[in-house]
Amino acid sequence: MGVDRLERLNALLRRELGEAMFRVLAGENLDPGAITVTSVRVAHNLRNATVCVSIFGHDHERGTYLHKLTSKAGEFQRLINRDMVMKYTPRLHFKLDDSLAKGDHVLALLNQIDVPPDDEDGIADTEVPDEE
Repeated sequence: MGVDRLERLNALLRRELGEAMFRVLAGENLDPGAITVTSVRVAHNLRNATVCVSIFGHDHERGTYLHKLTSKAGEFQRLINRDMVMKYTPRLHFKLDDSLAKGDHVLALLNQIDVPPDDEDGIADTEVPDEE
C-alpha cells in the first residue's frame, strides 16, 4: 500500500475513532470529552493500528481511562467495520500520548517568565552602544 494511501487511512481512522468515542463510552463513569485521538498509525499489512490518545485533566485517572479504552477496543473495531469498507479491520492498540500535556506545561512556564515592558511599537527599550 502506498504511503499516501496509508496516511489517508490513518487520518480517516483518527476521525472515525474521535467520533465513536462518545458512542462507545456512553454510560461509563468517564468524561469522553477529555480524550483526544492525537494520531493513528496503521501497519502496512492493515492488521494492527496504534491509536495515540491524550487525556486532558484527570491526571490521576489516566491509567483508568487507558484501561477502559483498551477494554472497549472490540466495540471500536465493530464500529469501524460497520462504517468503513476495508479488506481487514485493524486490531486497535491504545497508547497514552502526553505530548499535549507537555506542551501545555511549557506554555504555562513561558507565561510565568517576567518580560520587561515594551514601548508602544512593541520593541523593548535597549541601548545600543555607539561604535567609535
